[in-house]
Amino acid sequence: MKQKLFSKRFHLLGLLLALSALALSARAQEPPSGPPPDGQFGEPPPDGGNGGPGGPGGPGGSGPGGGSRSAAKLSGAFTVDGSTQTVAGEVVSSTKTDVSGVYVLNGGNLTLSNATISTTGDTSSQDNSSFLGQNAGVLVTQNSRVALFDSHITTSGGGANGLFAYGAGAFASMTGGSITATGDGGHGPMASGGGTLAITNVIITTSRIHGGAVATDRGGGTIWVSGGEITTHGQDSPAIYSTGTILADHAVFAATGSEGAVIEGRNSIALKDCAMSGTLKCGVMIYQSFSGDAEGREGSFNMEGGSLTAAQGPLFFVNNTRGLIYLRDVKVSTTSGVLVNAAASRWGQNGANGGHVELTAERQSLTGDLRADKISSVTATLKDHSVLTGAVRNAALSLDATSTWELTADSQLASLTDADGDAGDTLTNIHGHGHQVRYQASLPANHWLGGKTWNLGDGGTLAPE
Repeated sequence: MKQKLFSKRFHLLGLLLALSALALSARAQEPPSGPPPDGQFGEPPPDGGNGGPGGPGGPGGSGPGGGSRSAAKLSGAFTVDGSTQTVAGEVVSSTKTDVSGVYVLNGGNLTLSNATISTTGDTSSQDNSSFLGQNAGVLVTQNSRVALFDSHITTSGGGANGLFAYGAGAFASMTGGSITATGDGGHGPMASGGGTLAITNVIITTSRIHGGAVATDRGGGTIWVSGGEITTHGQDSPAIYSTGTILADHAVFAATGSEGAVIEGRNSIALKDCAMSGTLKCGVMIYQSFSGDAEGREGSFNMEGGSLTAAQGPLFFVNNTRGLIYLRDVKVSTTSGVLVNAAASRWGQNGANGGHVELTAERQSLTGDLRADKISSVTATLKDHSVLTGAVRNAALSLDATSTWELTADSQLASLTDADGDAGDTLTNIHGHGHQVRYQASLPANHWLGGKTWNLGDGGTLAPE
């Protein structure tokens, strides 16, 4: 069912992109309001423990031009205002503050092929750049669209994003070519206020701090990435930062100075046959900062096929929100040995800001520990010949008849559901390897265990606390 649902999502996304491209009569959105994002989040240490102070990781944060909010200054060196144009081989450049290379507005429709677009000017407001696309290499706003083929976008100024879609009915597509953003706060393709992007076989690179490569900001948006290589080199610059809906297939994502992906609020990332790696902090972070950039407290991460790697910290870190994680046939790896860490950190109200994880694995091999602190929870459901190799600390585990748990250390279960492990006094699909597991006999979910001690396959016991 999950696999079919994932496939439907991509089918529906294609329809959504087509409709967005034609939605020239859609109602324009007002510019987002509220406080600027601070992007601050805790840094899970290598052992997967609770986060400590970290640096800005989202699309916001201060940089050249400061974090102050002023009236937007949207303009372009090459402007298409309400007309339809097709241009080949164009060379566009801008050196001025707040001036985009290409700007499409008021129902404009531009097709560019073999174009070279470069900007060097800084922004006067990082917020306006992140929220509205001010100073972007290519900017398309409400009810307008742009299509680029085999073109190259380069920005070097502070707050200069590569390709930006802002507002309802704003649609940009790019096939082939490259996007390079080397300034502080410079992202690659970015959407806000409900804008939509479709990126196919594009090489995307960002270099500096706060430069998430594929990103959305206040008001959200939809981005679809198919193929291509996406790399970030800056501190606090994840390969994907989602405050909207981001889907990708057959792409390579690598963050050399940050986690691989971040989801804030009730938003999502879905990957199919992609490779994603995070170098610092964790592999994937799901959280709610309440900065005003993202509503809700339920982040969703779906991945089928491909690989997911964390060189430092847990593979998944969830804080101050609910994280829904679905994995199927993904090659996962985490140097720290922690698969999931749900814990309080620096966001939210103390005592009520834990993380709550629902992990579903199908046909999946998982190596690493599941951890939840006292105000957090982890529920892992293993299906279709899945295997968990690791220890559990204060987490709930559900095994179907085909799945197994291989213990690597003594563990503490919140609850256990085991569809086909009961053979007399032995749970045959939990292989203890001499380790002991404690469970909470008073929980209704554990009543079937009868408050007794069970033997585990390959030695070890499951006993009440």
